[in-house]
Amino acid sequence: MAFGPRWPGSEGHRQVSDYIAAQLTANGWQVERQDFEYQGVAASNIIARANVGKGAIVMLGAHFDTRRLADQTPGAAEAMIPVPGAVDGASGVAVLLELSQSIDLEEVPRELWLAFFDVEDNGGGGLPGWSYIAGSTYMAANLEQIPEAMVLVDMIGDADQQLYYEGNSDPALREKLWQIAADLGYNDSFIPSVKYTMIDDHLPFARLGVAAVDLIDFDYPYWHTVDDTTDKASPDSLGAVGETIESWLEHHLE
Repeated sequence: MAFGPRWPGSEGHRQVSDYIAAQLTANGWQVERQDFEYQGVAASNIIARANVGKGAIVMLGAHFDTRRLADQTPGAAEAMIPVPGAVDGASGVAVLLELSQSIDLEEVPRELWLAFFDVEDNGGGGLPGWSYIAGSTYMAANLEQIPEAMVLVDMIGDADQQLYYEGNSDPALREKLWQIAADLGYNDSFIPSVKYTMIDDHLPFARLGVAAVDLIDFDYPYWHTVDDTTDKASPDSLGAVGETIESWLEHHLE
């Protein structure tokens, strides 16, 4: 968040991309930038790999760009005011960066990828003519290896965390993750019923046949507003998601 708003083409966007890659490299991951152009703007997904060659691939994903116009705040779009992006952007990135140093890779019986998606968040008027999920769509279209499973973390930092089943997610993997969360004591925030069906960064991989799940709190009241700021995020909410995924990777992959 200290880099400021991080829409594609901005200085904050460049800085946070470099920061993510540097942190992953420092934590011992093999880091690749997947450079591409979208609507005339330079973009770059970041893929970090560990346990290379150790079985099938499991991917975790989050988007790191933020929305150019806070169109859910009256007058903000006309004034060209951006979304700060604390929960919608930074929270998923924070969980993946923490997992990059906390996971016991020896206990994970798979090759593991951490994918940081660019150009996710500016569809629907964020930037004129842009679509949602452009970075993940590009990555999925250019895969040389297909993961067996993919878990997306998006907007998971809200202090009032409400993570419902998402309608485009793989039912079996979705159920397993929510049960792990319940066993860890997080059943108040992981709610095992479908509430929303989302176009999100898991969808391009689900369309390839990957067992993909979207962990998203779409009841976040500051979505696409100027009030999506750090004080709205909770370490406990970040921890609940991170610990659930870590337990799944280390103890529940068959």
